[in-house]
Amino acid sequence: MFSIHTRQVLARAALPVLILLAVALVLLGLVRRPVVDGVRLRATDILAPAYQALVYPQMRVQEWLVDLRGATDLAKENARLRDENRALRHWYDVAVALAAENGRLKNSLHWIPESAPQYVTGRVTRDDGGPYSRAVLLDVGSGHQVHTGDVALDSAGLLGRVTEIGPHTVRVLLINDDASRIPVTLAASRGDAIMAGDDTDTPRLIYYPQDHHPIEGERVETRGQSAMPAGLPIGTVHYLAPNRPVVMPDADLRRLDIVRVFDYGDDGGQAPDAPGRVKVRRPTAEPTLPGGLPFPRLPGLPESLGKGGQ
Repeated sequence: MFSIHTRQVLARAALPVLILLAVALVLLGLVRRPVVDGVRLRATDILAPAYQALVYPQMRVQEWLVDLRGATDLAKENARLRDENRALRHWYDVAVALAAENGRLKNSLHWIPESAPQYVTGRVTRDDGGPYSRAVLLDVGSGHQVHTGDVALDSAGLLGRVTEIGPHTVRVLLINDDASRIPVTLAASRGDAIMAGDDTDTPRLIYYPQDHHPIEGERVETRGQSAMPAGLPIGTVHYLAPNRPVVMPDADLRRLDIVRVFDYGDDGGQAPDAPGRVKVRRPTAEPTLPGGLPFPRLPGLPESLGKGGQ
């Protein structure tokens, strides 16, 4: 259509023309930006179906690959589930056998089951103005039956004991407060100790036998005293330094949310009557000498000593 000379001239002029056109578009975009944005959006709307048509095959191929990968993994997943089902069935049979054996042993021992403790669930609130440095307030609502000394636990282990009671809230003294002293038992070595809080995250272990030191990593449980039963989980033993064992609590004492307060009862520390126990009775009448004469009172001595140290 065009001569050779014309085509050469057009080829040489194409690059400068395109450069000028690009510069003109840039200047137009700076001067008339709303117009350029509107044109670009309309062009995008017009070309959107074409873009979707180009992307659709790629999306379908990716879906097919996912389905194919899932089909290939389905056999492995079924095999794994069958193995887990067999293992669960085995442990179910073991649990049933142990439960039956436990029932027979309890019947032979005339075992009396312990009553389940009552508990109240509360949400932790801030306790900035309390008398303790490591304590929390629990919002347990009205009509609660919480008593002083009740045990506070979460899903991990022991948290502390109730020290104050209000109409809607109760204060719990945490195990790491400086005022906290709890008798504990070391599960592995079977030694006794006192877990003393020191306002840090790791309460100290004190008053343990010097010839029977705690073992690194062994479990720490409550020893059982008054309203706190034995066997409540607390944490594990860790040595910060030689001869300085501490307890790493299972519970995260800095991030408490939902806490349960259990009422395990309190026997008041009185020993129950046992067969063969003889009650001591103090004499009510004044002692006398042979012949019915009254016991003489020595001057300058208390009345109790004058009566023979009654």
